Amino acid sequence: MPSLLNPVIGLLMLRGVVTEAEPIAARMRRVRIEGDGLAGLDVRPGQQVRVLVGPGPTRRTYSLWRYDPFGAVELCVLDHAGAGPGAAWGRGVSVGAQVRLGRPEGSFTLRPDASHHVFVGEETASVAFGAMLAALPPEARISGCVETGTPADRLPLPHADRLDWPTRDERSLPDAVRRLAPEPGGVAYVAGEARTVQTVRRLLVRELGWDRRAVLTKPFWTPGRRGLE
Repeated sequence: MPSLLNPVIGLLMLRGVVTEAEPIAARMRRVRIEGDGLAGLDVRPGQQVRVLVGPGPTRRTYSLWRYDPFGAVELCVLDHAGAGPGAAWGRGVSVGAQVRLGRPEGSFTLRPDASHHVFVGEETASVAFGAMLAALPPEARISGCVETGTPADRLPLPHADRLDWPTRDERSLPDAVRRLAPEPGGVAYVAGEARTVQTVRRLLVRELGWDRRAVLTKPFWTPGRRGLE
């Protein structure tokens, strides 16, 4: 069965070549992939792609950092303790490498007409947040909390000066949200570790009075599991 599966996956996936690969933060590497088949895709800020990262059908999902409609996508791949095939791919992939990836997908995306945009998450969420923030105009009302292990782990996000940047040894992400106390009325984008995402969602709805429909969540990971796709 595996021998039949690989060609099928290859036919369904887009193709590209790595043209840039460089550190963008202490534990994050930016990878730019270009290809004719990547031009003109329907992409919404916050979406993700599935990348073939190893032999067989080994795929990992990455948020899009940037998209060039003329035929390029940029990913930011986190290196972390106990890293699996995805992190190993991101650490070792180099210019000239051939890459197969799926089309952009996912509903955790920017709601551009919201009166207030609140971003809450950590390193695994910050890539999607970067795409969303880049799509907002200078006059947009923006706030949020982006937690990192150290200041060196912070991605260069657009509108970064409007966000709080707690480190994990300072306070928990829910505590940072309580301190921020965003008023209801906009849209909150909450992403990262599954249990923390649910805790923040409950906090926004039960303690701060947010409409649950205005809190968009994306659990990217949970301890002991590869991912939640």
